[in-house]
Amino acid sequence: MAKTTVQVILRDDVEHLGRSGDLVKVKPGYARNFLLPRGLAAIATRGNIAQIEHEKKAALARAAKQRAAAQARAGELDGVSVEISAKAGDNKKLFGSVGAKDIAAALEAKGIDVDRRKIVLDEPIKELGEHEVAIRLGYEVSGTIKVQVVAE
Repeated sequence: MAKTTVQVILRDDVEHLGRSGDLVKVKPGYARNFLLPRGLAAIATRGNIAQIEHEKKAALARAAKQRAAAQARAGELDGVSVEISAKAGDNKKLFGSVGAKDIAAALEAKGIDVDRRKIVLDEPIKELGEHEVAIRLGYEVSGTIKVQVVAE
């Protein structure tokens, strides 16, 4: 009689099965034909369990280091202010709008390199004045800068 289940350690998150590092029981065919060939899992042996635990610890340490770097970067960004000039009408409304690309260009002119996709704007800025803009730095860390929009 064949084994009904086999224990595997997941190397990556697998939908409807578990997260990386979980020890799960699956059918032998699923493990042999899907999980193992794609590198999503490894057979649960003592050596593999120890290796996965070591990889988990290393990944956690690496993530903590990168989170600390993101928090330091957020501290540097707090208090940064950029000024962007745009054409505006009499009622302080802009003829166009100021978007993430414009803010990234203004920051780069100040010597601060920020990817425009990390700039969080619910909608483009369409009025003159001072606006606070969040910048997503990863690992659930974000910094805030001030954007002063002035008339040309």
